[in-house]
Amino acid sequence: MEPSDAIIARCLALHPKLIDLSLERIQRLLARLHHPERRLPPVIHVAGTNGKGSTIAFMRAILEEAGLRVHVYTSPHLVRFHERIRLGAVGGGVFVDEARLAGALSRAVEVNAGQPITVFEITTAAAFDLFAEAPADVMLLEVGLGGRVDATNVVGSPAASVITPIGHDHAEHLGTTLSAIAAEKAGIMKRGCPVVIAAQDHPEADWALEALADRSGARPIVIGGQDFSVMSEGGRLVYQDETGLLDLPLPRLAGRHQLVNAGAAIAAVKAAGFGDLEAGVYERGITGADWPGRLQHLTRGRLALIAPEGADLWLDGGHNRDGGRAVAAAMADLEERSPAPLVLVAGMLATKDAAGYLANFAGLAREVVAVPISSQVAATPPEGFARAAAAAGFRASVASGIEAALDGIDATVFERPPRILICGSLYLAGEALALNGTPPQ
Repeated sequence: MEPSDAIIARCLALHPKLIDLSLERIQRLLARLHHPERRLPPVIHVAGTNGKGSTIAFMRAILEEAGLRVHVYTSPHLVRFHERIRLGAVGGGVFVDEARLAGALSRAVEVNAGQPITVFEITTAAAFDLFAEAPADVMLLEVGLGGRVDATNVVGSPAASVITPIGHDHAEHLGTTLSAIAAEKAGIMKRGCPVVIAAQDHPEADWALEALADRSGARPIVIGGQDFSVMSEGGRLVYQDETGLLDLPLPRLAGRHQLVNAGAAIAAVKAAGFGDLEAGVYERGITGADWPGRLQHLTRGRLALIAPEGADLWLDGGHNRDGGRAVAAAMADLEERSPAPLVLVAGMLATKDAAGYLANFAGLAREVVAVPISSQVAATPPEGFARAAAAAGFRASVASGIEAALDGIDATVFERPPRILICGSLYLAGEALALNGTPPQ
């Protein structure tokens, strides 16, 4: 059988544009596959700019701790495409194996019969085919881009829709205002189906999403900061809604923003009808959730060995202004607890706001080492990123790759071993995990 990566590469020729948001093509293909999207377990559908993957990771951990079989569809992948499709199983889901993935992709390509379709659409259809064939109790479905006309938005009546914090990203597809972006994300809300709106970073987003939810006919509408709250209190995570209070350990996932994601996950599990669980299930889920490439502490592996002796090595795939603000806040918290000079090893796609991202690190990072993202032709050349960093006031240099950057950091110029953050792109995060020998499991 043809390998899955070869099939995916061949699909690139079926549509001239990488991204072309529409539901018509995938609806046609799903009909030819006998509508697998109608044979899925109850779906929790998640849209948003930041925090989608982490919110799904919390939900998966909680639901699996409850003994449920959980299908998960996320994107993009970090190292291997197979990471996008996790098939539910008793005791914990597993990434789809090569034989099943290649078989599903082959079926989708065959029935598509050469018709125009994007790679994301055909792989999403293949994923739905796999999910429909394998028994599970619930499915967690992440939007690829936007929501309203994203290929995942063919699910008719989700058990719940979730909107994580929204911000500015993908302006060429979603618009330049938060109201326009909110309208695209809110497209996953369905009449008569519960919707959970996480506490937002921007008041304009709060107002827009609340109005859009009401207009959509979604019911009930559960809003972070109104219908539920989550906070850190005494070194604990305290979640509260109309049913009572959960006093939980803090998440293992680092960063204050993970409190918002954990709160949205708990609210979504409850809204979807899975929330009548013992407190211990929530405790184990919140502390056991794992989401690689998002404020991940690299304490072992090849890159940890290459970094200067005593360095504290971190990895994060956030790639927009709000994502940068979250990771910079986490670095500031680390600085307060354990001071160390911060060095960024960074690369970004040319479509991203490098200046807006870097502005979050003003007064925090000592140095920026720009690196290429070898897998992406749309990446900003490291020389250009270094110029943007220098214009923002950082000491900036260029390295030929992540390993060269780590090897070239002169720890002797600092008063103590540095804290190093590899950041700026999920694609760069994937390259780092592959180099480190610690791909997602």
